[in-house]
Amino acid sequence: MNVINSIESLLTATQSLQGSIGFVPTMGALHEGHLSLIRQARAENDHVVVSIFVNPTQFLAGEDLNKYPRKEEADKRICQLAGVDLLFMPSAEMMYEPDELRIEAPAKHGYILEGAKRPGHFGGMLQVVMKLLNLINYHKPTILRAYFGKKDAQQLALIQQMVRNYFINVEIIPCAIIRDNEGLALSSRNVYLTAEERVDALSLSRSLKRATKMVMQKIYNVEPIREVMQQVMEPVEIEYIAFVNRSFEPINKIEVGNTIILVAAKVGSTRLIDNIWI
Repeated sequence: MNVINSIESLLTATQSLQGSIGFVPTMGALHEGHLSLIRQARAENDHVVVSIFVNPTQFLAGEDLNKYPRKEEADKRICQLAGVDLLFMPSAEMMYEPDELRIEAPAKHGYILEGAKRPGHFGGMLQVVMKLLNLINYHKPTILRAYFGKKDAQQLALIQQMVRNYFINVEIIPCAIIRDNEGLALSSRNVYLTAEERVDALSLSRSLKRATKMVMQKIYNVEPIREVMQQVMEPVEIEYIAFVNRSFEPINKIEVGNTIILVAAKVGSTRLIDNIWI
């Protein structure tokens, strides 16, 4: 595995790659969820490139940028064992100029749900994803595929829109949510949870399971489903329970095959999100 710490070295390394590239952008502190993306990229491509970069532009004032988990040596070992070809680990100074052009999230879908709670977050996220895609795509590989988890469903939808709107030559591959044995969606922020908070955090996935069961019972109106989910999530501080279609338009009735149910909550001082695609 080639560990790369400069843009120039990345461009040199990718120039020699023949065939398809699977790209997995991450912020490090790798867990089984990230590994599932890397494994899928490894299975579907000739080469795998992973980036680890804690992107400052997507953190708002007062968020956990400085304490975000960083495990560089462990992450390198994980990538090596997973068969990654190139690991790109840039600094913020490499990725950004002092007076940087900005990318704005769409005025509607970029400022609802996660965007309403964290205004400006999606603009910063899209900015770094575009940079990374352009860098990996610099020498125009035969095929470039980029892998993103469905847990960040709104992020995934906005990246797909950015690729469409800016005509970026990349195939975005949505990947399944990975959960632990008890059902908690894997997240780098789970390390902040105490043992007691971890038990409370399970109410997010339990609420989504209850919602799925109600849909299977042919209950399609969202309000009774929302009420049951709120009851299940009583141990945590609910931020939102949302029902949207794949275009992230709010819906009043479940459309099987075209619905995402999303939840966000504070568990102690830790903010968690989860969702289910129906």
